[in-house]
Amino acid sequence: MSKRGSSPDPAQPRKLPRRPASSLTEKWTRIDDVDVFYRESPDPPRDPRVMVHVHGFGLSGRYLLPTAEKLADDFHTFVPDLPGFGRSGKRRDMLDIPDLARAAVDFLDDRGVEKATLVGNSMGCPVIIETAHTYPDRIDRAVLVSPAGGVFNQPLRRAIRQLSVDAPREPTRMARVAVPDYVRFGVPSTMRMFRSLTQYPSLQRLLELHIPTLVVLGERDPLLPHAHRVSEIASQTDSHVLVVLLEGAAHAINFSHPGQLAHVIRLFMDDKPIDNDPSWPGHVRLYEVHRGRHHPPPQA
Repeated sequence: MSKRGSSPDPAQPRKLPRRPASSLTEKWTRIDDVDVFYRESPDPPRDPRVMVHVHGFGLSGRYLLPTAEKLADDFHTFVPDLPGFGRSGKRRDMLDIPDLARAAVDFLDDRGVEKATLVGNSMGCPVIIETAHTYPDRIDRAVLVSPAGGVFNQPLRRAIRQLSVDAPREPTRMARVAVPDYVRFGVPSTMRMFRSLTQYPSLQRLLELHIPTLVVLGERDPLLPHAHRVSEIASQTDSHVLVVLLEGAAHAINFSHPGQLAHVIRLFMDDKPIDNDPSWPGHVRLYEVHRGRHHPPPQA
């Protein structure tokens, strides 16, 4: 069980970063004897909806901040570093998808949150899917951005090749955020986490979800099958899934296209039709690829 609201040992206080990475408030808490670093809306809105952003493989929540920051005034927003990642402390059992899902629920318990919308990128998506599968009463909606894992990313050399193709497609400033996180995460953790990620039945569990689910794919993402293939698979069952393609984006959409992603998340949260903002550049457009039979119909 998590130890709600407990604080780091006062004899060894945890320091906050010298420079805040965003307008979100940076904080520490302690859960099951592990220090957990997180960010939160500085002035949570009256809207009671809570949104938790879940980071990807080997990374901290820092690269999710551009999108989270744009949503922080609309939803009570949290961006934690899960145990074993980023600034948070390490636990031996935190390198497995089910364990990370449990850690996400422990974080909700620690913050006194009964139910939330979870927004993930890459590895964060299987973590969210597992959370919805195992703890269905704790999640009301899911946003899966560039979901990773499964056979398309196997074996490891293929995944490395996909990442090498993706890297030059991302903003150059992404490296300043990602490289320190990868170095801190380490090679042994990478190998163990990769096995868990690629063995997790993400697609099967995704199609079994009974909550409104938004899947956002980047047109230039080499880590994912083509959007039409995703639509073909999603059409095999009467799902609750809405699939949207973002033109011009690669894998780290939360970092590279925060305005567009925040826009489509707001539309999804309010069951609005998926449309484009006319102020966007001509090479950036949203396309609704698939709407599951049981997904809420768009409201005028």
